[in-house]
Amino acid sequence: MTVTVVTGASGHLGGNLVRALLAEGRRTRVLVRDDTRAVEGLDVERVRGDVTSAASVERAFEGADVVHHLAAHISVVRRDAARVREVNVGGTRNVIEACRRAGVRRLVHYSSIHAQSETPADAPIDEERPLAEGPGAPAYDRSKADAERLVRAAVAAGLDAVVVIPTAVLGPHDHKPSRMGRVLRALYRGELPGLVEGGYDWVDARDVAAGALRAEAAAPAGARYLLSGGWRSVRALAGVVHRAG
Repeated sequence: MTVTVVTGASGHLGGNLVRALLAEGRRTRVLVRDDTRAVEGLDVERVRGDVTSAASVERAFEGADVVHHLAAHISVVRRDAARVREVNVGGTRNVIEACRRAGVRRLVHYSSIHAQSETPADAPIDEERPLAEGPGAPAYDRSKADAERLVRAAVAAGLDAVVVIPTAVLGPHDHKPSRMGRVLRALYRGELPGLVEGGYDWVDARDVAAGALRAEAAAPAGARYLLSGGWRSVRALAGVVHRAG
């Protein structure tokens, strides 16, 4: 049986993807650091490591047929900029090189809606939107954009890879929890003093996993897909949380 490897399996989206892979009966190996709650009790092979360690990535990819690369460091704090770049850009470089050395058949790279340029602000974001760049873009946005550029360059050099671009992810198995998970919990507990105007495009983690698996199975090399759900205001989201409570 072939092996599918998931980096970032301990995260919110990673936990849902691993469950989707197991539901297909696939042999799954996960690269994890210390927090394994998202995959606790699941029939997966665990490799301890970090995408910033080329040696641990190569060890995790031995004999792999497919790799889903989700591992990322998410932060908007300026002092975290170096770590954000180390994980998101350096880690992706390690993943690409390990895929080449291991003869991985297909890489599925998980980018982010934040990797897309914020301009033009008056036009819908789609797969043709340029990637974020320049000093005006936040460090996290630039890191995800630069990681995607590495994947595109690798495809041009012969690596079989596709890119999926989730919007804001909500859903089950958010054990840490994620940044949005903490917001939802605060809404549920009535800990937020007020709501901001505006909203965002939200997508269920299970739908992202399904879309990524579809891209893995059927997309041509180099394809990129925006995985979105629907725009909802923060007020509407708070109403959903209130009714659920």
